[in-house]
Amino acid sequence: MRTDVLSMILGWTLIALSLPLAASGIATAFLDSIELALISFAIPSLLSLTLGVTMLTLWTRTNTSERLRDKEAFAAVALVWPLAVLIGSLPFWLGGVFMGPFTDGATMMDIGRGAVNSWFESMSGFTTTGATVISHNMSPNCIPGPMDCINSQPRGLLLWRSLIQWFGGMGIIMLGMMLLSRVMGGGMALARAELTGTSLSRLKPKLKKTALALWGLYVFLTMVEFLMLKIIGKMSTFDAVNHALTTLPTGGFSTYDASIAHFDSVAVELIIVLFMFLAGVNFTLLWMFRDGQFKKALRDEELRYYVFYIFIALLIVFIALMMSGDYSAPGALRDSLFQVVSLATSTGYGSADYIPWPVATHVVIFMLMIIGASAGSTGGGLKLMRVTLAFKVAMRELIRIAQPRRIDRIRMNGEVVEKQQLGLIVGMLFVWIGLFGISTLILAIIMPEQSFESIVSIVASSLGNTGPALGEFGPNNTWSGMNSGALLITSVLMWFGRLELLTAVILLHPRTWKREEKE
Repeated sequence: MRTDVLSMILGWTLIALSLPLAASGIATAFLDSIELALISFAIPSLLSLTLGVTMLTLWTRTNTSERLRDKEAFAAVALVWPLAVLIGSLPFWLGGVFMGPFTDGATMMDIGRGAVNSWFESMSGFTTTGATVISHNMSPNCIPGPMDCINSQPRGLLLWRSLIQWFGGMGIIMLGMMLLSRVMGGGMALARAELTGTSLSRLKPKLKKTALALWGLYVFLTMVEFLMLKIIGKMSTFDAVNHALTTLPTGGFSTYDASIAHFDSVAVELIIVLFMFLAGVNFTLLWMFRDGQFKKALRDEELRYYVFYIFIALLIVFIALMMSGDYSAPGALRDSLFQVVSLATSTGYGSADYIPWPVATHVVIFMLMIIGASAGSTGGGLKLMRVTLAFKVAMRELIRIAQPRRIDRIRMNGEVVEKQQLGLIVGMLFVWIGLFGISTLILAIIMPEQSFESIVSIVASSLGNTGPALGEFGPNNTWSGMNSGALLITSVLMWFGRLELLTAVILLHPRTWKREEKE
């Protein structure tokens, strides 16, 4: 392992992170107070900048940028996230969202739990999971009584909470494109790295231009959603900004305890459904639509599966709600549409409490948490493309039993998928199943008071970066009822899920850290 390469990547990441921290501090000074801005953001920003400069100055070489290999690339991807999460958690801890060193009357036990809560909230934000532990029993900023706990937090800290989701959403695409593309051939677009069939060509001649193109599209869609929420949805400027920042990354952090249900607005729900749906589409296809390549984009096999998959889930949930007798047709359509799109894209916004819904809807919701959205999107889950290819492999093997001499190639959009790529998919599915089983058992041991439904759905929600779960952890409840050990375990699962599992597994492999002889 070439540690100087890791130091270079991590150092620049820390320097980059200090900029939004400083910007959030300035915003907090205007929205709340200068004192809160200094306490919450000055320390993390200076710490991030100092550590970054130190890494670049002391622990890199003059030729470090030329020494990057796949081993360092994957390790850097895995390490960047917990490092950013740690720095990003400090504003919550120092600013009093949770018990911290500046909280009056806090004991060491309270401060320790506050640190765990802050870490969890930051991990949930950067990985765009959207689960929260902000609640009346955990946050000293919450006014006792029925008041809205999340909305009681300082404006600047809520803005930071939304920003980390926004950066985390596109961050995973950029890291995947820049590092995973090394395996497929330098400079290839994100869709090539994610094995998507339609987009096997560059969006732009160089990787840097491709990154700028996708970032531009991401910023543009965020701005359009903000304007629609502000003008059509009649949201306040602050609410419109925060919800625009957390929709495109499929994050789901809201400024209210009740999430989108707080607004009780059909216009708001339809706008957010539209942008959640777009965020679940491969961003390469969105770029094609932007360039007017409608026919080419619409021929994409995964896109057609994505639309069909959401439609079938919506139909099942709608019929189940109608058969329950508790819904009118318009009400059932409204709630089922929002929740299906929210969960299928792993956004996790809530417009209704689905816990009392029929069991059939819970089965659908659980499957949506696992499968997720399209490859190359900001959505979580296993990704529809991988599930589709795994299904094709299974069907091919079944056909071979009846026709042993038949030779079939697995294709996506008419193009043959190589054995190495199929092996990666099968390997990822195997790791996911194993991790799911082990994590479920561990959580069942350390949370014996919880039901099987709650435990299983927590693991699925964490690995799928969905946010709300089933049982005791539905859309109307926070995850603050979990003990510190469970919060730390689920935060690691969020990290694994956001890094597509195999990247994080590579980091844990002993050979990754094997010392090399000096050149």
